[in-house]
Amino acid sequence: MKQYRPGDKVVLPPYGVGVVAGIAKRTVAGVGRSYYQVEFPGTRSKAFVPVESPGQVGLRPALSREEVGEILERLKNGRVSLPKQWAARHRRVTEILAEGDPYRIAVLAGQLRRWEVERGLPDLDRQAFRRAVNLLAEEVSQALEITVEEARQLFEDAWGEDLN
Repeated sequence: MKQYRPGDKVVLPPYGVGVVAGIAKRTVAGVGRSYYQVEFPGTRSKAFVPVESPGQVGLRPALSREEVGEILERLKNGRVSLPKQWAARHRRVTEILAEGDPYRIAVLAGQLRRWEVERGLPDLDRQAFRRAVNLLAEEVSQALEITVEEARQLFEDAWGEDLN
């Protein structure tokens, strides 16, 4: 089980990138437990994640600088088979986004981008594409210590044309 320390950058789906501020002791339903206190920069939001089971709620280390190249590769070349029927596709896409795995989200964004160029996207798929790009841009920006806009530009460069 991964142990986190204060200052570690983490991701907590669906909140995004945060920083472990420390460990807090709290009593919930009469049971005392230790929780990672995760703060989300630029907001007042905080989350408390049980120290004994951080993975159960999806807490994971944020992307490192070294992992960004693989994310960009998957954005460019990722392929995923999605159901043709919109309700089933929407469920699958929502699952991938909720899981918070940046590699799977990059593959999904790459596939949706391909469809957008080839034939245009229906509204729900377009929303999912925007959400995937936003999640990845936030995480890539923290890994490379650049702005979210600069991260989006990296995606556009990987795709070889403008996102808009």
